[in-house]
Amino acid sequence: MSREHWAEDAEPYLRPVAAGEPDAWQAEARQRGHHGGQQLTAVEEVAAPERVARLLGVAGDSLVVVRRRIVSLDGATTELTDSYYPLHIAHGTALAEHKKIRGGAVTLLAELGHVGHTRHESVAARKPSEEEQAAFQVDSTEWVLDICRLVVDEDNEPIEVTTMTMPARGRTLHYTAKIG
Repeated sequence: MSREHWAEDAEPYLRPVAAGEPDAWQAEARQRGHHGGQQLTAVEEVAAPERVARLLGVAGDSLVVVRRRIVSLDGATTELTDSYYPLHIAHGTALAEHKKIRGGAVTLLAELGHVGHTRHESVAARKPSEEEQAAFQVDSTEWVLDICRLVVDEDNEPIEVTTMTMPARGRTLHYTAKIG
């Protein structure tokens, strides 16, 4: 990602899209005169990592489906993203297949009857791992943001946990929350 200032607003990424519309990342990048892309690197059933298991409310040895992606801006890696889904939601659906999902995962979840109602996010700053330094082309003096998002439905049932890692420089995260 270029070193220009980039403000992130998660809301567009949490809404289903209509047929033929670009995904939220492509639309946002295009509005800024850039090309946004995503490369799906893995889709697999894995034992839920501790943090994911806790957030999804499953035992640590429970299987979940993970979709791993590299998000790019003008060809440069700008974010490493892993989205985890409970097996009872994802198994046997396009979420568990190694291919792009028409309309994206949020749209598919809604079609399956799992509409996000509330999101919970935590953000931490830390030094990048060696793998992240290579992916983002930064050195060990830079910082990355580690974002973890839990999405629950109207019954407060977890439907997705996404972990995102991105360079911190030039980023502002924007949050809007209703009060009362």
